[in-house]
Amino acid sequence: MIKAKLGHELDATVKAALPFLFRRRLSPNWMTVLGCLVSLVAAAAFGMGWLATAGLLILAGGLFDLVDGVIARAHGLVTRFGAFLDSTLDRLVDMALLLGITMHYAVAGEPEHVLLAGWALVASVLVSYAQARAELVVPTFRVGLLERAERVLILALGALLGLLVPALWIIAVGSTITFVQRASAAYREMERIDAGERALREQH
Repeated sequence: MIKAKLGHELDATVKAALPFLFRRRLSPNWMTVLGCLVSLVAAAAFGMGWLATAGLLILAGGLFDLVDGVIARAHGLVTRFGAFLDSTLDRLVDMALLLGITMHYAVAGEPEHVLLAGWALVASVLVSYAQARAELVVPTFRVGLLERAERVLILALGALLGLLVPALWIIAVGSTITFVQRASAAYREMERIDAGERALREQH
């Protein structure tokens, strides 16, 4: 929802807040990789039970994830591979963070929270996969309650405020609802496309 509503409107804000990032021609792909590495350290922090540290590192990694696209657009460096790299590493980070949380609760001997983190992980992956598959057929596909930006922010705040379990519930339930929304929307759009193609074949 955040990304759908704001789109590239944050570009000007990021440039004003972090002007030093735009004085030189930085590689947006390297920014993407650095953000991923910071987030993987956050996942390790979760695994070791350092929840507040993990929350701060998630926010730091999210900052890299925010500015890479702004830098690419500012310097005319937007590429198909850059989009592929960003999306792929986002999936890696999503899974790593929730695996780190799963490890934390496994070590703590809390199987019910291990199951909750596993549910959140599966639902989050399904949300992203549903969009990726739908976009192969439907050019514009922005549907659903809880996108990645919201999930990452909720996870970071949950870790920082000592509310990780409620955050996991929000992510698990919200992502499940989002997947259902996307599956329903994909069904409607793909049925419409199939109906149009059938009509064209019947005309010939």
